Amino acid sequence: MYESLLGFTFCIATTQPMKHFLDDNFLLQNKTAQQLYHEFAKPQPIIDYHCHLPPDQIAEDRTFKNLTEIWLYGDHYKWRAMRTHGVAEKYCTGDADDFSKFEKFAETVPFAVRNPLYHWTHLELKRYFGVDKLLNKDTARQVWDTCNEQLQQPDMSCRSLLRKMKVETVCTTDDPIDSLEHHARLHEEGFETSILPTFRADKAMAVEDADTYNAYIDQLAAAADTAIASYQGLLTALGKRHDFFARAGCRLSDHGLEYIYAHDYTEQQASQAFEKIRSGKALDSVERGYLKSAILYELALLDHSKGWTQQFHLGAMRNNNTRMLRQLGPDTGFDSIGDYQQGQAMSRFFDKLDTTNQLTKTIIYNLNPSDNYLTGTMIGNFNDGSVAGKMQMGSGWWFLDQKEAMEWQLNTLSNLGLLSHFVGMLTDSRSFLSYPRHEYFRRILCNLLGQDVENGELPADMELLGQTVANISYFNAKHFFNFQEAKAS
Repeated sequence: MYESLLGFTFCIATTQPMKHFLDDNFLLQNKTAQQLYHEFAKPQPIIDYHCHLPPDQIAEDRTFKNLTEIWLYGDHYKWRAMRTHGVAEKYCTGDADDFSKFEKFAETVPFAVRNPLYHWTHLELKRYFGVDKLLNKDTARQVWDTCNEQLQQPDMSCRSLLRKMKVETVCTTDDPIDSLEHHARLHEEGFETSILPTFRADKAMAVEDADTYNAYIDQLAAAADTAIASYQGLLTALGKRHDFFARAGCRLSDHGLEYIYAHDYTEQQASQAFEKIRSGKALDSVERGYLKSAILYELALLDHSKGWTQQFHLGAMRNNNTRMLRQLGPDTGFDSIGDYQQGQAMSRFFDKLDTTNQLTKTIIYNLNPSDNYLTGTMIGNFNDGSVAGKMQMGSGWWFLDQKEAMEWQLNTLSNLGLLSHFVGMLTDSRSFLSYPRHEYFRRILCNLLGQDVENGELPADMELLGQTVANISYFNAKHFFNFQEAKAS
């Protein structure tokens, strides 16, 4: 407040209680948001309908030797931050010992303020280990010892971590050639969290290199027990594996693409392109377009025939650093947002399926925020009243699974569609310590709705808003994916 004294105006600080980092009302900036979160969002179990958790580790109920093994191995988010901080590669992906790697990450964390890693890191330490200390160079050894001691306890195994976070369903990401033996074992043992496969056939469309592609097709032929000498043989093999996944409880497919393939092609053109690459010859760009478009369309028909949901992760520009790709391989932290044209091909692909009423439930995950409104309007073109929220704008993913971009996604969907039918958050992670991301999302959702109530833009109807929050947090996904029937038969 401002006061005037002898002609001078000065400010008197009003006494407002200071918010404490990661307290019970973290990210909840008003009373309505706090009520929505604590009463309606927090109690809900977790459905993680897209992730990259390794099913073999769940099946063997693996325990981890130390915090680096469970937390830093394979985490390119952390590696990117450490490199930016000037940490040498040996502490990221190299041969440094595990404590040295952890210590270098701890040294990096204070410099990550306002990066989502700062929030995630401390949320995970608090929720899994009860550690309230800020992680930095000085606290690294104490945090390391405290967490490592807990990791040796039976209640910190992979299955126990899922129980701790109330995870009801996990959908892993699996190649058509995978045996799914670990999913079968988990089902036979009656593990209370449903661990279900997701059909991701990206390699069946990866026709850029003939040798690599043919080696994969040979593996697919063996898995399907089907000779693949022709395009029809390929479709037969994919269909057999699709059936196999369905018997294992699969409810979703997934595609990681720069953009959707929707070239005009004839079956003859697709067949000729497949026969050419199967003979070991490289395809030109036109032939690649024919074959990729044909396979993607046929996979969509398979999904529709079983009532599955198809997912499209669009827009990543991968492996930008050639030197590091050669040194470390893919998925090591050298990818970025791409600036691809998305709209026309997306429209053509969905329209072709819709024309014959064979467009299944669909989720579009957009990586470039400049395409948010494109995606938000595209889903409205193909909602047909058959299923509530049949076409979904997926949650913010990868570079967009942070507070600001989650708000962009929620606001876009609110403005252009029906937020109330949104199927909510997922981890998209390889880490068993990533489940506080669901909490993070739920807090952000509740804060947005709470702010609207405080501003008079929404009614203070806790029955309406509370059910909306509970649905987005849990119930929408459960019903949309038919997970109440998802156990393998």
